[in-house]
Amino acid sequence: MKANSPLAAVLLDIDGTLLDSNDAHTRSWLETLRRHGHAVAYERVRPLIGMGADRLLAELLGLAADDPLARQLADERRRLFLERWLPSLGPTPGARALLERLRAEGLTLVVATAAGEAELPALLGQAGIEDLVDAATSSSDVRHSKPDPDIVEAALRRCGVEAAAALMLGDTPYDVEAARAAGVDTIALRCGGWWDDAALSGAVAIHDSPATLLAQWAESPLGRRRAGDGGG
Repeated sequence: MKANSPLAAVLLDIDGTLLDSNDAHTRSWLETLRRHGHAVAYERVRPLIGMGADRLLAELLGLAADDPLARQLADERRRLFLERWLPSLGPTPGARALLERLRAEGLTLVVATAAGEAELPALLGQAGIEDLVDAATSSSDVRHSKPDPDIVEAALRRCGVEAAAALMLGDTPYDVEAARAAGVDTIALRCGGWWDDAALSGAVAIHDSPATLLAQWAESPLGRRRAGDGGG
């Protein structure tokens, strides 16, 4: 789509985009499922990271979102991730520097993540960006998780910005799909593990990491939109 409004806000995914956590999420799911007698291959779970837990469990086990087992598995997975994996994780390359540049440009930064509200402060803290975010929405704020557009629409409402005045920063096809359904363009980052650009083809631009996006600012949709040409 072509964005005609001046850029006012950037909507931020966290996992895989600003925090190098997608592999850890995969392993926490694998262990949780194994504890409940489900031996699932790494290669089957890894491509599902980035969608909501309800969608992931529906895909893997055929569980409905309101199934008590689905809620139990999601809660156990969350606790395992926070206690065992999160403390050793770090930000993706250039995450803080990019957000500092976005703030310096006067842009509103709003988190739009598939993670739950209980995980959000810990994720932001581990990524070292909690002081740079203006507002946040999580899967706890919506009925339908990514790739449905609910979380992106909630983020737009939170910052009071129209879709045409925002860009999404994400790392999975689910971010791209959710944003696109909400009328928001996405800049996709490969650092979350999606190195096949065909999977991210709905994005208006693809970069390796926040660091490379920052290094290529002028020619990126961020730089062009801030320069006022409406590109994207």
